[in-house]
Amino acid sequence: MTAKIQIAASILNADLGALREAVQRAEAAGVDRIHLDIMDGRFVPNITFGLATVASLRSATTLPFDAHLMVAEPSYWAARFAAAGCETVAIHVEAPEAHAATLQAIRSAGAEAGLAIDPGTPASALEPYVAQLDFGLVMSVKSGFGGQLYQPEAAARCGELRKLLGPAAPIHLDGGVKVQVAGDAARAGATVLIAGTALFGAPSMEEAVRELRAAAAAALGGS
Repeated sequence: MTAKIQIAASILNADLGALREAVQRAEAAGVDRIHLDIMDGRFVPNITFGLATVASLRSATTLPFDAHLMVAEPSYWAARFAAAGCETVAIHVEAPEAHAATLQAIRSAGAEAGLAIDPGTPASALEPYVAQLDFGLVMSVKSGFGGQLYQPEAAARCGELRKLLGPAAPIHLDGGVKVQVAGDAARAGATVLIAGTALFGAPSMEEAVRELRAAAAAALGGS
């Protein structure tokens, strides 16, 4: 059976002055999830959304919210984003903290817990936390900026992560995802493709979603 690939819309690449409309547009186009890049200006140079923004957007859609926390102190923020309405919360393994308690706090707040890895970080860095993980997030670009080019060698770590987490765990892939690379990402083992520019920059987002799904399915032998 061909694995079902989900498409998550990253609203970092949307019109930031009309985020509610962007979320609803993505839902109408057929995406499966809404991806929220949370940056604190410390772990990465940029600053993006806060808790109030996430909470205010929660009523715009019934789609799951995926929070990707690019923050220096995930232990302070992670459970708060779960409480604000995010169904999944990923923190970075590279953040200078011990993560087991934070991952458990995410779960205790009612969300699924994940760890993200930047290019250059091996999948084995997640091994100490396997018991606390519901999913993994592989960065195929350096975290902190949208619009970067997909790095196939970074995406290849999805397969390594699959061996660590088992066959059922979702593997999210973020960075430079467009139709031309969707097949490579799916073959690498990604099951959730996170796309920003490819969706919000497309003439038709609905068509872009269809093309991403089709490219991923074709790579896996589906139709």
